[in-house]
Amino acid sequence: MTLACRPLDDRSRAARVSAPRRLLDVAAEQEEGRPHAKVAEPVEQLRRGRTGPVIERQREHRSTILAAVKKLCLVQLPVPPPAALAATGNVPLAAGCLGVAVRVHGLEKRLEVEVIEPAATDALGDTLLADRIARQEPDLVGFSLYLWNSERSLHLAREVKRRSPRTQVLIGGPEVGPDNTFILRQGGADIAVTGEAEDTFARVTSALVEERSPADIPGVAQRGPLGFTAFALQPAANFPLTDYPSPYLADLVPVDPRRSTYVETVRGCRSHCTFCFYPRSSSVLRLLDVEKSAALIAALRDRGAREVVFLDPTFNHRPEFDPLLDALIRENAARALTFFAEIRAEGLTAQQARKLKRAGFDRLEIGLQSVNRETLKRVKRGGSPEKVAEAARMLHGEGIELLVDLIVGLPGDTPEDVLRGIEFLEANGLAGEAQVFPLSLLPGTAMRATAGQDGVAFDPAPPYRVRRTATFSEEALVETLLAAEDRLGRRLDEWPRPHLVDGGLDGFAPQEPSAQHVALWFRTADPFTRRGEILRAIDARLRLDPYATLDVVLCSDAPFPLDLLDLIRRRLRDAPESYVSRVLGHRGEDLQRRIAVVLCGPQPPDWIEAA
Repeated sequence: MTLACRPLDDRSRAARVSAPRRLLDVAAEQEEGRPHAKVAEPVEQLRRGRTGPVIERQREHRSTILAAVKKLCLVQLPVPPPAALAATGNVPLAAGCLGVAVRVHGLEKRLEVEVIEPAATDALGDTLLADRIARQEPDLVGFSLYLWNSERSLHLAREVKRRSPRTQVLIGGPEVGPDNTFILRQGGADIAVTGEAEDTFARVTSALVEERSPADIPGVAQRGPLGFTAFALQPAANFPLTDYPSPYLADLVPVDPRRSTYVETVRGCRSHCTFCFYPRSSSVLRLLDVEKSAALIAALRDRGAREVVFLDPTFNHRPEFDPLLDALIRENAARALTFFAEIRAEGLTAQQARKLKRAGFDRLEIGLQSVNRETLKRVKRGGSPEKVAEAARMLHGEGIELLVDLIVGLPGDTPEDVLRGIEFLEANGLAGEAQVFPLSLLPGTAMRATAGQDGVAFDPAPPYRVRRTATFSEEALVETLLAAEDRLGRRLDEWPRPHLVDGGLDGFAPQEPSAQHVALWFRTADPFTRRGEILRAIDARLRLDPYATLDVVLCSDAPFPLDLLDLIRRRLRDAPESYVSRVLGHRGEDLQRRIAVVLCGPQPPDWIEAA
């Protein structure tokens, strides 16, 4: 059996599959232990319990009993999975940190905190997840917004409020700030919090529990009749990291050996890269000292952690870096853990490279960004390509793999600069470890603030991709990415999911709420004559779960008029857009929704080619 899948794109072609049965990727199934069955369990459990409006089943009980405490649900959605078998890597660390803040500030007797578990956020489609969040009529729901989940989060916020009108919705995270009107203009949220939120969130929830307005709290905006108010002025965060214990140790986020465990030992960044979000927080470093950092790692190891990812902005530029490496070597003497972090080439020594390997760092990320020194100065990155090459040689010499970043579209760079960057990577043995990607102008960054005067145009919606600069036309951006792929011999961005799930949902049956990834199968001798049913089923799916990953699978015994593919394609293009539907837009591809045609037996070659 062979399998060839193509995403929905602008070239009017459908994916083709040569066999109608057993379309599950066998290797992935063996590796993951049939995780699609695990995904189905929470979906079926919630669907079976969904006999009526979620809130109606709670209301009679709650109308006669005054709750002793208010209820807070915290939600952090994953990067949308490209397939049912794909691991999301979702760890609700931000949600857990907010839950810790509620406890630290003494609110736990007045506010019950629940962090919605990844088993629900990663598996359930929009309708079932909204049911799950709203089922106990929480007083407050908080969503952590990132560029990959913001639109779905706000959709869920609206759905939760429709089910539970008295629920107040709070939003925060990197997407929330005064310069991101894309988020602030959308409905669903009542209160927006910007910046590092532990202190602020505790003040906001305290005010809401006491039925006071949080509008004057620094870093907070509140929705009024005309939209959100302006954010109250907010000083840079300065609370010590020791004020708040790890949410893992507070039992708000489980340590799962199948997922990465995220650790912060530093907040703040002394670099001032204009394309980066970190300088928005603070240039003053706040850190856990070596003893506390080592104790945290030991506790996570004892709870079953296997891969620890340090979220520190520049891991090797923190104070007491060498003593920290010595402590990690001691705590990981049995090599139960592997570590990952992002470093800079500047200041890295051969001795530190050896210590990184001994501690358990098998892979590190290092930023090249550009080989044009003037560009590096302009974006306040600094450094030099030669330093990156030198650091790479030291780390490779210790057996450490690298991810090396090269950005396409930085102001000041030209297509020739990017291709010189590819040559540099090849010359220094880094081509196989290169991450080459278009610039995104993230909310809160200095580059976004000066985009107009710099002649930079970018998409106003996630992922905020650069469209053109003074030295890059739209066409040149795409051509340069494709030229880089030709030089490196591989595709540089996300691949469309490589398999279909056998069985899936019967497209001709009544549609019900389902999972985050759905394959909608239409098995019929002549799909064109049933095109009305097919389009109505697609409409029903998009109403139920508009942000789900969707495969429309046509399984026919004979060729059918290809006009049907155009009809389906237009229907899918009318669906709500999101990060995942736009992320491959520069290729004319839709990573979120695709059409596949299963070929049942031999078909005319000219029809196959036309499809």
